Amino acid sequence: MPDPVPFTDFDSVIAGAGSAGCVLANRLSADPARKVLLIEAGGSDNYIWVRVPVGYVYCIGNPRTDWCYSTAPEAGLNGRSIRYPRGKLLGGCSSINGMIYMRGQARDYDGWRQAGNEGWGWDDVLPYFLKSENFFGGADGMHGTDGPMRIERQRLSWQVLDAFRAAAEASGIPFTGDFNRGDNEGVGYFHVMQRRGRRWNAVDGFLKPARNRANLTVLTHAEVDRLTFDGRRCTGLIFRRGGQSHAVTARDGVILSAGAVASPVILQRSGIGAANDLATIGVAPLHDLPGVGANLQDHLQLRTVFGVTGVPTLNAMMATLPGRIGIGLDYILRRRGPMTMAPSQMGAFTRSGPDVDSADLEFHVQPLSLDAFGEPLHRDPAITVSVCNLRPESRGYVRASAADPAAPPVIAPNYLSTDNDRRRAIAALRLARGIMAQPPMQRFQPVEKLPGAGVDSDAALLRAAGDLGTTIFHPVGTARMGRDPMAVVDPQLRVHGIGGLRVVDASVMPAIVSGNTHAPVTMIAEKAADLILAG
Repeated sequence: MPDPVPFTDFDSVIAGAGSAGCVLANRLSADPARKVLLIEAGGSDNYIWVRVPVGYVYCIGNPRTDWCYSTAPEAGLNGRSIRYPRGKLLGGCSSINGMIYMRGQARDYDGWRQAGNEGWGWDDVLPYFLKSENFFGGADGMHGTDGPMRIERQRLSWQVLDAFRAAAEASGIPFTGDFNRGDNEGVGYFHVMQRRGRRWNAVDGFLKPARNRANLTVLTHAEVDRLTFDGRRCTGLIFRRGGQSHAVTARDGVILSAGAVASPVILQRSGIGAANDLATIGVAPLHDLPGVGANLQDHLQLRTVFGVTGVPTLNAMMATLPGRIGIGLDYILRRRGPMTMAPSQMGAFTRSGPDVDSADLEFHVQPLSLDAFGEPLHRDPAITVSVCNLRPESRGYVRASAADPAAPPVIAPNYLSTDNDRRRAIAALRLARGIMAQPPMQRFQPVEKLPGAGVDSDAALLRAAGDLGTTIFHPVGTARMGRDPMAVVDPQLRVHGIGGLRVVDASVMPAIVSGNTHAPVTMIAEKAADLILAG
């Protein structure tokens, strides 16, 4: 490849225009004296199926909007390789995710602080959650209304989901109207990042308001090749765009915000990572940092399906032409109904057993059933009750498979690789059955289709977990924050041993949060912007 074409100098260069990158672009460019470049490998988010909430089914697995990654074969999933969606467009995963607003638990962040990450406890990060929020319920000590991220109630309800909520309450899970006050134990409808029935992604909230600033440049279809250095200081990066290679320098520093898969891979291609891993892809080590790409954590969801009778579900509505027309008209005329649906509408957080001191299981409940996202709905009425272990012990890795950025990464989550994770998977499946057996659900005569009522022994349930399990799209931890030898960044998110380089995205989480990950990533970027602006 010919020498890179020089690009105009910038103060800050942000690699990745996903959830974190859009926040950073907004907050850093608010200083008119700071010249900011935001680079995104994908294209625009101006796509109807990004805007219409139910369009996630057409975005996941679509090469226009998704990197279409797959994992390595997983022993814990009975040798299966599964799809691993990651956003490939402005807004990143916020443009294709489930739109659920969820912070996790106060204990998650207090655990980060107790592990040596000062400034990251619950009391430290709560102001950054509030800073982002435009919360429908008004401001109080736990919510804000002045931020750019719109959070609303869902614009639909389902009798079968209301029955599930009553069944969960009958099984001992209390009702909650708000999962985001520090302890999310309870059952209720999720709050969503939407505005009047349309997805509200990081572009809407953060990038669009800043897009016309003279000191902000946004480049799409620009894929980062590698970082550049002067000794142990990062001076910029090289990216490819339109068949040409470009070099850009950053006076104050480069910020990797490419996500828990891409950020560690960019580091590895640039010579930062475990020396042995770098040798396998033919990259000379600049800095032997063994934690790069390690510590991959993800929430594994187990999708149980129950047929039901005598209650409306989306399966039945979509099975007829009048039903489909009615759904379309409801959305066109009122911005309501099934087209406003997040992938999961009802949530429940509970404990896997009496020995657990806070909720460690999360249910995502849907008035529908299908084989996989993007596949047609089943014709028979059914409900899906997915459940995941919120605090998995299993740890995997992400690695560059080659020095060429076009080569897909190796993703190995290592699901169900510990005894505790396997026990919790079995407990989770039994708990789903227990809720569905409660009187409020029994009136709809639920029949277990997956994994099947005959699957009852611990061994059979564990086998079923391996057959049913799939990602719930929450990879974190691959450039984790800390001060030990396996940490990649310090509590200021600076890469250990390298000047002028920060990582700001889900990869810096030392431990996965007890819930969905978009809101925590937004918080991390809000705090990072303050750290960067403070110098």
